[in-house]
Amino acid sequence: MVTLIYKFDEYILSYIANNMHNQILDKVMIAFTSLGNKGLIWIAISIVLIASKKYRKVGIMVLTAIIIGSILGEGLIKHIVKRTRPFYFDPTIKLLVAKPASYSFPSGHTTASFAAASILSRYFKKYAPVIFTVAILIAFSRIYLYVHYPTDVLAGIVLGLVSSKITIYLFKRIKSYLLKKLKSSI
Repeated sequence: MVTLIYKFDEYILSYIANNMHNQILDKVMIAFTSLGNKGLIWIAISIVLIASKKYRKVGIMVLTAIIIGSILGEGLIKHIVKRTRPFYFDPTIKLLVAKPASYSFPSGHTTASFAAASILSRYFKKYAPVIFTVAILIAFSRIYLYVHYPTDVLAGIVLGLVSSKITIYLFKRIKSYLLKKLKSSI
């Protein structure tokens, strides 16, 4: 099974490297990866939301989902799996971005993007297509730039979505607890 996964990953990476690269797309993918660096685009959106009393809860939820995803992905899973990044196996690849120092699985850019996008799209349904398009482009940029395998990105998507579901669950539980406390004090 592991061999099949590696063959799938290598096929996708090879296809992209041999058929999709061009000067314009290189610049676009570098830009989208930069947006996702350390989840900064999502953190910036969160800060703007937190500054607004009306959307403060949504901003805090986005940050919470990103933190949960980071703890699980960067803090735990990467150090358990210890997957080497794809550029180490193909010395002919010229990286267009700085070599990431951490392990490959799962993609942190993707985890943060999908954790944030899932929360944001829940509260801003009108903008969901744009939000998820940005998340998808950030995720794809990681494969395009040869710093992640496709399965790293798929795992990042799942982890990001799970992190958002955990966040929603926690906020519902906190709200329920606070309402019970409020009713018992009246």
